[in-house]
This record gives sequence, structure tokens and C-alpha cells, in this order.
Amino acid sequence: MFNSTLAAQPLARRAVAFACSLALSAMLGLVAAAPVAAQDDTRIRPFQVHVPQAQLDDLHDRLARTRWPDKETVGDESQGIQLARMQELVRYWEHDYDWRRLETKLNALPEFVTTIDGVEIQFIHVRSREPNAMPLILTHGWPGSPLEWIKTIGPLTDPVAYGGRAEDAFDVVIPAIPGYGFSGRPTDGGWNPDRVARAWDTLMKRLGYTHYVSQGGDHGSVISDALARQAPKGLLGIHLNMPATIPPELVKPINAGDPAPAGLSVEERRAYNALSTFFGRNAAYGAMMVTRPQTIGYALADSPSGLAAWMYEKMVEWTDSDSHPERVLGRDEILDDITLYWLTNTGASSSRFYWENHNNNFSAQAQKTDQIKVPVAITVFPGEIYRAPESWAKRAYPSLYYFHQAAKGGHFAAWEQPQLFAEELRAAFKPLRQAADAARR
Repeated sequence: MFNSTLAAQPLARRAVAFACSLALSAMLGLVAAAPVAAQDDTRIRPFQVHVPQAQLDDLHDRLARTRWPDKETVGDESQGIQLARMQELVRYWEHDYDWRRLETKLNALPEFVTTIDGVEIQFIHVRSREPNAMPLILTHGWPGSPLEWIKTIGPLTDPVAYGGRAEDAFDVVIPAIPGYGFSGRPTDGGWNPDRVARAWDTLMKRLGYTHYVSQGGDHGSVISDALARQAPKGLLGIHLNMPATIPPELVKPINAGDPAPAGLSVEERRAYNALSTFFGRNAAYGAMMVTRPQTIGYALADSPSGLAAWMYEKMVEWTDSDSHPERVLGRDEILDDITLYWLTNTGASSSRFYWENHNNNFSAQAQKTDQIKVPVAITVFPGEIYRAPESWAKRAYPSLYYFHQAAKGGHFAAWEQPQLFAEELRAAFKPLRQAADAARR
């Protein structure tokens, strides 16, 4: 999951300097080291990941003692992830997976933490060597994490090395949503997409940026929509790879599983049927996290194999991989993400974001996309939960200025196809660079 160019000497030297400056106090009481800060502390502090060996030993012990359910009674995955498949993934996790490999790679990157609205926000911040790089904030979703973006850092910050031009460069900021990864777990309610969006604007301005663009899929799409509705000074535009485009009149029939109405185009009918299948057969996980995140949280906090099955199923369903996500992500990358959730004990806290965001993420009306006035760009990837038709996108986002259908990639587009994803962002945000240059002057 880690491109060797990311470990170039400038980043490595900076990482060493950061490590030397760290006070090794435990953030979250678990795995991360950063200086302790008061709630009103606005400093940006260096951050490193240090997982105690005892936690890894506990994980291996739990994996070895997994109590398995009976084998499914069908020959396919219509009842869920098949027993043999999960047993093989857990066997690899217990015996062959190496967390320290990921730790080393993360700690070679510039990692930071800062306190915003009373919660610690952990993030990666890589500045391009190009002087006029466009600032870009990238927001993950569930069951993803900031790890989704690691392979895109090179193509985005150093485009010349990846077939682009110097003027295509970005500075990248990759935060973990509160309740995810190494960010703090909120102890009060209200951390919904609007509040996270305000925190992201605070973060970008705290980093010294007077203008920036935002990108997201899954929760990141919802948060980018919220940011665009708020339209803070300096936000030049957003790019989405899971847009909210369902027309208001189709939300109820899709949820009810009704046949597609007459008059839809081929693309619209395909999107309608995909969404109907998703809500009818594959969305139970979301209903549980929207309504009972604490209840499912007990299982996710206590059983690593249970957490793995809960997350891995979505990687199987949502990657552009013919249901074999290892083909596009690799087993180690999949387990990097799952292990991150386990070691940070964020199964429950990440689920609560669904409870906070109790809206249909695909509905244009629920996401109030007609209120967005800043420029909007959309890339549709073929393996996404549904392929948003251009006709729906134009209706949903009045300020849409870029729409493109990619040749490959799924729900985790940046993770699956980092080079293609970076090329999409270069193309999508190119028209906004003139405004960025003007703002810089």
C-alpha cells in the first residue's frame, strides 16, 4: 500500500525530526504518541504511532481463540461472507500479517494532531515541492480510513514523477474523522457532517491556507457536501466520487423495492436497480449503525474476527474486483485497515457517525445539494454502489462543472486505483487553479 517514492529523503528527514521532538505520552490511552494538549490549545503538534506489543499479543491471542459459527447452508455468499473465506483471512492475520510494517510507513510521513472543538484531530500533511501547489483536503469514509489515500500522496504532491505536470501539484491534508483512526473519540453528541465540515475548514486555515479544495467519497462525500453548503471563505470547490443524486420522487420507490418507473434512460434505470438492490439486500449494516451503534459496538470491540467480517464484506461488495478485493488492494492492505480499527477500538465510535448522520447519503434532497453554490466536480467509478447518471447529477448539483465516468475503480477509488484517481483530481480541479492563483496573489 506504500509507494517507495513517499519515503523520499525530504520526508524521511522530516519524520526523524518529528520523532525526536515527541513526548511519548499515550493518546487515546492506546497507541499514539503526541504531546498532551488542553482543549483550547490550537497548536499543531507532531504525531507518531507506537502500538504497545501487549496489544498485538492480545490481538493474536483473540484470533487464535476465535469461536466460529456454523458453515453457511448455501453455496454462495447470499447469507454473508462464507466461513472458509473468513477462516483463511483470520489465519493470515494471526500468522503472517505484520502491523509494524505499516507503523514504519506511517511514521515516515509528516503526521500531526491538533485540537478542534474539544476533540483531537489527527492528520497527515504533505506539502508539495512545487511552489504553487493547490491545497487539498481528502476525507475518508467507512469502512475506510486515512489509509485509503496513502498511495495517492505521491501522484498528487509530485505529479511530474507520475506522468503529470508541475502545475498539477497539490498539498494534501488527510484527517481522520472524529471517532475514526487516531483522531479522538467524541464524548458528546453532535459530531455530524456539518460539524466535521466546520472542523475541516478550521484545520485548513490553521495550517495557513487561505484557499483550498475538498474531496471525498462515502462519509467524505457527505462531509464535502456539507462544507460546500457552508461555503466558507477560501473553499474553491469540491470533488465527489459518491455523489447524492437520487431525485426526490424516486427515493420512496427505490427504498420500497418497486419496479423502475417508465421513462428512465438506460443509465437511470441501471442506477435505480442498483440502489434498489442495495437498500433491499445489502444495507442492513447501515441500518444497524444508524439506529443501534452502541449495540453493534460491543461485538466490534470484543471480537477481531467479528470486526473483520463486518468490514471485509463491504470490501468484497464495493471494490471493482469481481468480489475479490485482494486483487486490487492486497490482503495486507485490507488487514492494515481492519487492524487500525481494532487497535484504536473505534468500532463503536465510527458507527456513531452513522447515527449522527441519519440521512440517505444518496438522496439529493436529504443532502440539500440544491443549496450548494461552489463549483462541484464528480467522477463516477464503475464499481461504486451505484453509478450516478449525469442527468441526475446535473439536476442535483446546479453548480456542477465537471462530470466524468472512469474506466475502472470502485467505492474505494483512491485506494483501488491511485494513479487514475490522481489524474481525475488533476483534471477536475484544473479549472479552479486560476482562482487559486488569484487568491494567492
